[in-house]
Amino acid sequence: MLYQQFLNESLKEAASIATENFGKVAGFIKGSDNNQVLTETDIAIGKLLVEKVKRTYPTYNIIDEEAGVVDNGSEYTWIIDPIDGTSNFASGVPTYGIMMGLLKNDTPIAGGVVNPYFKDICIAEKGQGTYLNGEKINVTNEAKLSNCLVAYHIDGHQENPQQTKDEAKIFAEIVLAIRNMRNTGCEPVDAVWVAKGSYGALLNHSMKIWDAVAPQIIIEEAGGIYTDFFGKVIDYTNPLSKTEQNFTSCAASPTLHKQLQEIIHKTTI
Repeated sequence: MLYQQFLNESLKEAASIATENFGKVAGFIKGSDNNQVLTETDIAIGKLLVEKVKRTYPTYNIIDEEAGVVDNGSEYTWIIDPIDGTSNFASGVPTYGIMMGLLKNDTPIAGGVVNPYFKDICIAEKGQGTYLNGEKINVTNEAKLSNCLVAYHIDGHQENPQQTKDEAKIFAEIVLAIRNMRNTGCEPVDAVWVAKGSYGALLNHSMKIWDAVAPQIIIEEAGGIYTDFFGKVIDYTNPLSKTEQNFTSCAASPTLHKQLQEIIHKTTI
């Protein structure tokens, strides 16, 4: 696997920084969005991963959630989320993770996540499968949504209360169709649990590009389908221009993805 060693080494180093600082740092709100929290550890991990990319892949573009964009005019773009679940991390809740994804033009071709508390490193490359701590994993074979745990990430939108109320209607219909709803508040943790078949699906209404690329390749290479919330292909065209864009997701095995889309479209019509 072309990028496996780089991802494995980089994520292990980043996890060491996170583990050392877990429970010892406080978060602060970024800008006016109450959902966005930052710590000094995010900045330290981002700096580490950006420097590692620059040394190893000096011609590649970079998007880092905290450091911003490095535009080298490349068809390849590394996308880094130093800590996903920073609100959890800053509050002493151990469901947090670190993500790195790689796009070739508009296509995810490699990605990895580390979830330090669980000591899990999950890596995938296009056409090579998904590996969790060196073992190949696959999405569930369960055919019925009603037998599955599902993760659903939803943020409150105080600036647009109706949006949250509309999302809650879809949320309710999905809850009624599954076994139980779960939410760690952490994209890399839930994405790995979908990829290894513990969860049947993962849905999210409010994401950035760094939340999506690594989970997409990890779930797809584990045999799943990863689309936007309404079943459309996610558009990563000109990724350097999309750091402010909102992304959504619906990720599951092909069978469960179809069932979720039927519920979503029935509820929104």
